[in-house]
Amino acid sequence: MAHEVKQRLDGIHVEDIIKANQTLKDVIIHTPLQRNELLSERYECNLLIKREDLQIVRSFKIRGAYNRIKNLSEQELKNGVVCASAGNHAQGVAFSCFALKIQGKIFMPSTTPRQKVSQVEAFGRDYVEIVLTGDTFDDSYEEAVACCNREDRTFIHPFDDADVMAGQGTVAVEILNDCAEPIDYVFAAIGGGGLISGISTYMKSISPGTSIIGVEPEGAASMKTSIANGSVTTLPKIDKFVDGAAVKTVGEQTFVISKDLVDDIIVVPEGKVCTTILDLYNENAIVAEPAGALSIAALDLYKDQIKGKTVVCVLSGGNNDISRMQEIKERSMLYEGLQCYFIVNFPQRAGALREFLLDVLGPTDDITRFEYTKKNNKDNGPALVGIELKKKEDYEALVNRMMKKGFPFRELNKENTLFNLLI
Repeated sequence: MAHEVKQRLDGIHVEDIIKANQTLKDVIIHTPLQRNELLSERYECNLLIKREDLQIVRSFKIRGAYNRIKNLSEQELKNGVVCASAGNHAQGVAFSCFALKIQGKIFMPSTTPRQKVSQVEAFGRDYVEIVLTGDTFDDSYEEAVACCNREDRTFIHPFDDADVMAGQGTVAVEILNDCAEPIDYVFAAIGGGGLISGISTYMKSISPGTSIIGVEPEGAASMKTSIANGSVTTLPKIDKFVDGAAVKTVGEQTFVISKDLVDDIIVVPEGKVCTTILDLYNENAIVAEPAGALSIAALDLYKDQIKGKTVVCVLSGGNNDISRMQEIKERSMLYEGLQCYFIVNFPQRAGALREFLLDVLGPTDDITRFEYTKKNNKDNGPALVGIELKKKEDYEALVNRMMKKGFPFRELNKENTLFNLLI
């Protein structure tokens, strides 16, 4: 599929990244590298966050998109450009189209949060046309390639292109320029692999002692799977929740670079990502999108290795739709063991529900959902009951009280099919 579109497929070099840095320096924000006291104390290290959520389009993607479009010839620009994106690359392309006065057509999954679609419209104005299609990035990618060939436009690949990777690599240029001490670890998200490829290429050339750790969501670990298999592997299905990194197939070039230069790839459950998003907001007033929080979500899995070290986490984006916060909280609480769901069969006796409330629920337990599963004879039918716990250790006592008081139940958290159907 990659050979059907116009891309730079000749690899990426440090010189490309240095040149890209010159191209971008008056266009983008040189984002801050901030020491985070709370996380430094929690992990007993010197923890620095590269704040790409403060970029013009609230993610690093503008770097690669602008660098690629700026390097196109007049002939390549004649019919305009086209791209596929889950949101952030689209914003980068839209900004670049408006800034350089170039017409662009942008294909986005229909599942893209409305907030991201609105941002693309705002950045591109009259210079971009948005087409929502398919459920995943890969669906919109196929449509974009077809459009590219049909209308003879130039394709701006979101990750598997040398100019794009060079642009993303300027993140590493800024990190090394802004950090006085040697950097032991850099953690960065992997979606298609453009960011990690650019960062690792520059870092390994300038600071070879720095370990590069890629981070993928558990439901879309396409790079880790590909490296384990020894070739680019398309995942049959993915969890689309971490939309900025939910990619079924990584790039051919990004695979080769990551295989050679990335020291480790960590896979993080989506629930852990949600907990990290909430912690970043509540503790640091940082609004991170799911993909943006990946690098920090991985720290628990590396806490022994990073102790006493200088660590940089690239917070890659902050385009989070506020309407998703309830889902984020729910996923976080499920992951932390604080939210549980049951099908409870209430005994056919008067006062059974009152007894459940008084004798089964603990003093700090809350019912967050209650609905009978039957439309008739509700008073003696099974009910879906959602319970929020103060501490996950309270779960065993709750279950024991249900059994002791004679309330037959099924634990939905442990039955994936039934859980997904009902919750």
